[in-house]
Parts: sequence; C-alpha cells; structure tokens
Amino acid sequence: MSSQGVEIHRVARPPQTSGNVKLNKISSAITQDKTMGGSQAMLYAVGFTEEDMEKPQIGISPVWWEGNPCNNHLLELGKKIKEGCIAEGLMGLMFNTIGVSDAITMGTEGMRYSLPSRDIIADSIEAVTMAQHYDGNISVPGCDKNMPGCLIAAARHNRPTIIVYGGTIQAGTRHVDCPAMGFKKGDEVNIGQAFEAFGAYATGRISDEERFDVIRHACPGSGACGGIANTMSCCLEALGMSLPYSATTPAMYPEKVQECLRAGKYMKMLLEKDIKPRDILTRQAFLNAITVVNIIGGSTNSVLHLLAISRAADVPLTIDDFQEIANKTPFLADLKPSGRYMQEDFHKIGGLPALLKYLIKRGLIVGDTLTVTGKTLAENVADAVDINFDTQDVIRPLENPLKPEGHLTILRGNLAPDTAVAKLTGKEGLRFEGTAMCFDVEADFYPALAAGKITPGTAVIFRYQGPKGAPGMPEMLGPTGSIMGAGLGNSTCLITDGRFSGASRGFIIGHVTPEAQLGGPIALVRDGDRIVVDAATRSIHWDVSDEEIARRSQELQAKGPRPLRVKRGILLRYARDVAPANVGAYCD
Repeated sequence: MSSQGVEIHRVARPPQTSGNVKLNKISSAITQDKTMGGSQAMLYAVGFTEEDMEKPQIGISPVWWEGNPCNNHLLELGKKIKEGCIAEGLMGLMFNTIGVSDAITMGTEGMRYSLPSRDIIADSIEAVTMAQHYDGNISVPGCDKNMPGCLIAAARHNRPTIIVYGGTIQAGTRHVDCPAMGFKKGDEVNIGQAFEAFGAYATGRISDEERFDVIRHACPGSGACGGIANTMSCCLEALGMSLPYSATTPAMYPEKVQECLRAGKYMKMLLEKDIKPRDILTRQAFLNAITVVNIIGGSTNSVLHLLAISRAADVPLTIDDFQEIANKTPFLADLKPSGRYMQEDFHKIGGLPALLKYLIKRGLIVGDTLTVTGKTLAENVADAVDINFDTQDVIRPLENPLKPEGHLTILRGNLAPDTAVAKLTGKEGLRFEGTAMCFDVEADFYPALAAGKITPGTAVIFRYQGPKGAPGMPEMLGPTGSIMGAGLGNSTCLITDGRFSGASRGFIIGHVTPEAQLGGPIALVRDGDRIVVDAATRSIHWDVSDEEIARRSQELQAKGPRPLRVKRGILLRYARDVAPANVGAYCD
C-alpha cells in the first residue's frame, strides 16, 4: 500500500526482498530494499523525505534544449508534468536526453545526425529508466525523431509510460507581397516555404527581400513544424500512447499545460492497473496508426519509425502492411506541405479525436484498442465533436477524398529490388518518365539548380545518402524545397536512398533499398539513363539492359568495397550497426 492507501503493482521487475520479508509496496524497488542504504542516502541528498521513500518514482524526460523551437519549451512542460505527479503522490524525477533539429541541420553535414538521434534518445531513456529502477516514465518529445525515440525506449523498458507531445508551432505571417509565388502580405508562412524560397531566389523568381521575409517570419515561436511534420504525434495518439488531443494542440496553447498537469493522474492509474506499453502496442494499434498516416497524408518517415517501434515491441509488422492499408484507405486531410492547412487548423475543427471518432464510426479504425487513459480508443473519443463537412474542408468526407487510396506507395523494380517508398498525394501525377542526373553529395546539387541544369523531365538521383552510406540517412527537404521553389516540382522526380522531411512535397521517392553503399542498383545509375516510375503498377524501372547493368556492376565490384565516410564516433557505430531502411533502420 502507498502512503495514500492505494495499492499499485510494481512492473517489469522481480519482487525485492529485505532479509526474509518480501517487499510489495509501490515505491521504486531500489528504495524499498533496506539493504541498499546507499541508494536511500543519495535520495535524501536530493531532497527526499522519509515519506517520499514510499512513493513511486516516475522518470520525466523532456527532449529539451534551447536551440530549436520544437524543443526549447519542453523543460517548462516537464516541470508542469512534475507538478502533476507530486499532486498525485508520485515522485517525478526529471532527466534529460538529446535532440537534433531537422530544420537547422537540413542541407548540412549535421543532418546525418538526425536519424541516429532517434536511437540515442531511445538508448538514454531506456538506460536511465532501467538503471534508476523508475516505476514509470513520462517523456516529452518535440521534433520528429524525438517521438519514435521515446516510444522505442518505452517498448524496451516496458514500464508504464505516457508520451506528451510538445505541440505544433503556429503559422507565421508574411510582411511583404510575393506575387511570383502567389503570396501577399498578411498570408500565412511556414518552415517548408523557407526552404522553397531558396529555389525561388536561386532561379531569380523572387527578390532577396521576399526571400528574407519568409525566413524572418516562418517560425513565430515554440513548437514543432506546423504541417504534416506532425505525423508521429498523430501516430502516438492513434497508438494509444498519448492523451487525447496531444497530437494537435499547439505548443503555446494553455491546453498543452493542462495536458501536462493531467499526466500524473493517468500515470497513477497505469501503475494501479499495471498497464504497460506492450499492453497498448498491439498489432491492431499499429494498423490503426498506419491508417491514420494515410488519411492525413503523413510523412514517409512514419514507415521507418513504425517498423522500428514495432520491432522493439516484438509486434510483427512489415513494409508490405503499409501498402495493404494504403490500398483501402483514402487520403482526406488537406494539410501542408501538399495541402492548404496547418496542424493548428486541424485542432480547431476537433483535432485527431474528431477524426478518429469519424474513422471508427465508418469502420476504418478499430476502436477497442487499449490506451494510456485506461480506456479504449473508442471510449477516448466518444465525446469528441462530430466533424462538420459543411463548415470546414481541412478534412474531407470519405465520399469526397483528395485521393481514393493512400498517398504512401511501396515501389519495387530493378532500381529498388527490395523496396522504395513514394509519397504521392495525387497532385504530382502518378507516372514519371525522364532522364537521370546523379549526385553523390547534396552540396553539388544547388549550383546545378542555380545554373539551370535541372530541367523538366530530370530524375534527380541522390545516392550514398542511406543509413550506412551517408551515414545517417539525411532528409532531402533542402533539394525538394528548392525544386518546388524553382517551379519544377510537377515536372521533375527526386529519387534517393536517403529520406524526406514531413515538409517535403513533389514527385519524391526515398528509402531505396538496397542502398548505394551496399552496392544497390542506384549506385550504378549514370547521367542520361532513362527512369520510369509508375504509381499505378507500383514500379520503379531503370531502362538499362541487363547486360549493361551486369557490366557496370562488375566495374563497381572491381573497385572494391566503398569505404565508410567516417572512421570513429557515433556515426561509425551507426553505420556499422544500422539495419536497412525497409526494415526500419533500427540499431539494436
């Protein structure tokens, strides 16, 4: 029994004993064992009282640092979570982990550290939670890799866990007209347009004043990218690992603070009922999340992340599950980058609970999966507003979709014998034929664009950008944004063994496997080769004869294995250990 008289089951660890007496209290196992007086002494030193020693210990892990708007407010949210834990008789103990800004590192060598940061986050949360014998964890992620990192950790340590998404950013406002790109003073502006502005400026479509206006005002304050870069927050809520409305509530809304304060109450309930992450992370929960990704037009990163999370949770899931669901799931959400609306607009019409309620009612989502509220997904959203399709068009009805099938397309062909992942909303067309222009280093692309070498019909190939080859599988938002800004988004194709940001749009294909570093066919493509991509047949064809492919392959093999680009440190360990993209690029 706790000091408040509530029996709570300890989880994921054997009973502790002191002499011949079995301990069956709710406090952390390490503080209960009276033979481990040193541990208690250490806790007295950080402010514990005798009464506190009898309380459950909850690790609170905000992915906080000052240099990124996705994360700079998370420490304060973590403090609010601690307040809520204390109010419920729990000992909230904050600890930190790292993060990497996807936007700030975009187009630089720093982007190679983005995806590896997912695994550092997972490792660090797992390590502290297990080493300190915490009874539960409440994580507070911001940027895209933060969320799957927290969830992979939860699946590994399997202690009661709640994930509080730090919230989306609100839109900025343009201060000058930009007629060449169809914008005027007072229009909304966001981070994706900042990348597109480079391409528009490089090709002479906009002035330096118009370019700077976008950069200066795209990010007005704290919060993660405002469009469908919120894919993983929606997945968290659909999986049942965050509280209702967590996915869509903007970072600076008062409701986000209230969510943090409530987290302690739900953590106490999870401890009382002995509900652990693997009780929630079932195969059906993952299928629900994949359905939501297709409904909202979510990021291709979701394929990587959900595969890695499911593996950590020992849930069977393959890349073909994404295609099977996409085949029967329409694309309904008109959200940026391909659409018109921000995540904040989605929140204003009822947020993800309203959408989930609609999808459960129409049979696209299974509502009997368990969540961190202790209730089912259907019970969580029962009181959500009904989406009014007459007064808003952020979300389309099933009878009038943006696209009748999902936008995620799993491609195969002689250019990607294992798989590749395309993000095709329908606005880009469903077929591309063109000639290749290859880049082994991203920096070489921008001068080519500025010089007018990227023309309609170009298949821009970025290779040696995979998990091992880069290493770190960088995002291609810089190139995709620049291509869109240059007015070439609907007439070119970008193919890479790297990956894309949720803010990317256009005819884009990533996650090509095998990657070039492993000798995949993408390493053999030469400038001028004909490339054909057909979303209808889900094929990616490289129009070169088998004899020519064999000759080029022999030439490549004769050169010997391509050396890794790094010799030590985290990127070397990542390149050594990382699995292919088509199974989630996991590292454990």
